[in-house]
Amino acid sequence: MLTRFLPFIAAMSFVVVLSNYLVQFPVDFQLGTLALADLLTWGAFTYPLAFLVTDLTNRRFGVGAARFVVVVGFVLAVVLSIWLASPRIAIASGTAFLLAQMLDITIFNRLRTSAWWQAPLVSSVIGSILDTALFFSLAFASQFDMLGAVDSFVGEASPLLGVVDISAPRWVSWALGDFGVKIFVALAMLLPYGLAMRLVRDRVLHPAG
Repeated sequence: MLTRFLPFIAAMSFVVVLSNYLVQFPVDFQLGTLALADLLTWGAFTYPLAFLVTDLTNRRFGVGAARFVVVVGFVLAVVLSIWLASPRIAIASGTAFLLAQMLDITIFNRLRTSAWWQAPLVSSVIGSILDTALFFSLAFASQFDMLGAVDSFVGEASPLLGVVDISAPRWVSWALGDFGVKIFVALAMLLPYGLAMRLVRDRVLHPAG
C-alpha cells in the first residue's frame, strides 16, 4: 500500500526542500526601475507545486492518503531543510507547510464535487494565504528571532514592493511578491491538473479505485 504513495511523497519532499533552499535567494533582476530582488525570491516559483501534489493525491486516494503524504513529506522536508537551508527556515517552512496543506486538503475535499477547477484553485489560494503569512513571519520577522538569526538584509526597511512610498521590512515585500506568484502559478497549474485528472480517478466517484 505504501508503495502507491512513494511517487507523491518523493515529489512533495523534493518541491518543499528545493523551495526552502531557493527562498534564501532574491531574484536579482532589474525590470525597468523595479528591482525584483526587493520583491521576489526564487522559492516563490517552486513552492506552489506542493499544492498540486497534495490535490492530485487527494483526488486519487482520498483525504487520509493526502494527509499521510503531507505528514511524511513534512518530516523529510524539515530534516533535509535543516541541512540545506537553516534550522529557522526549516521550522518556519515546516509549520507553514503542515498547517497550509492540511487546510488545503479540507477545503479541496469540501469542493471536490464542484466544477473541476474550483477545488484545486480555491484550496490553493486559501492555503497560500496561510502559508505565506506563517512562513515569512516565522522565517524573517524580528519578533521570532529566538528561532535563529537571519541576514540583516531581510529586515532592512525599504519601499513596499520596491515602488510604494511606504517603508516596510524587505521580507514583507518578499511575502507579498511571493503570494502574487503563488496565485499566478496556481492558475497556471490548472492546465496540468486538468490533464492529470484524465489519469487520476476521483476517490469519491470511484471508491474502489
